[in-house]
Amino acid sequence: MPEESIEQVMADFENFATEFESMIFKEESILLMILLEAFHQDDWLSIAEESDTYGYAIIIPTEKWIPKREQFVAEETPHEPVQLKLDEGAKQQVIDTPEGQFTITFTPKEKPESHDRTSQQAFGNGFLSVEEADLILNHLPMEITFVNKDEIFQYYNDHVDFEEMIFKRTPSQVGRNVELCHPPKYLKKVKAIMQGLRDGDKDKYVMWFKSESRGKFVHVTYAAVRDKEGCFQGVLEYVQDIQPYREIESDVYRNLD
Repeated sequence: MPEESIEQVMADFENFATEFESMIFKEESILLMILLEAFHQDDWLSIAEESDTYGYAIIIPTEKWIPKREQFVAEETPHEPVQLKLDEGAKQQVIDTPEGQFTITFTPKEKPESHDRTSQQAFGNGFLSVEEADLILNHLPMEITFVNKDEIFQYYNDHVDFEEMIFKRTPSQVGRNVELCHPPKYLKKVKAIMQGLRDGDKDKYVMWFKSESRGKFVHVTYAAVRDKEGCFQGVLEYVQDIQPYREIESDVYRNLD
């Protein structure tokens, strides 16, 4: 232990306790009040579903939160709008006010045909359906993440269950800027990798590290994705546990049993 007097330790603890209690007060009296006004049930459900990803600061829940869904039905007003059906799917709404009536007409646009996930499409050197492509990506022995050229986190595969992911990914991250998907202490490195791949300084950045707690040797690759004209289209990250390969001792193994 550091060689500090008991008086210094007590003083440091008093400062910590004051700041800690102040933080809790601000969260409960200010932040939580704002969130209760701004968030609806679906927001809280999304937060609950992804809380395990970010961890808990003080108390770890012992059971899953399953809220009772509330139905909110707007009360009818004295001047309830009247809808009149028109030709070709158009709708007309007459709204009565104390000063008079005004009419709103809505004509829906023609909806595009829904895409069939099971239909075969030209796909590289062959044909695949969207469903087959999704299954193939999920069966690759690695975690894959794609960030597009605008630095938007666009895709990740489901190689393993969430609990077994090396780099945790959640559905709410999809569509966000890559800066919002990483802890602040890693942002400088992430931006440098993105810029280096975009500028063509390198085609790939590679790193690896051993995770003693997981018993894994993690190998990470960040690769530039370019089209046939060589234009930068984004970054592909693939992560895999190479510990099983490091434990291979023989030069040949062809046993299919």
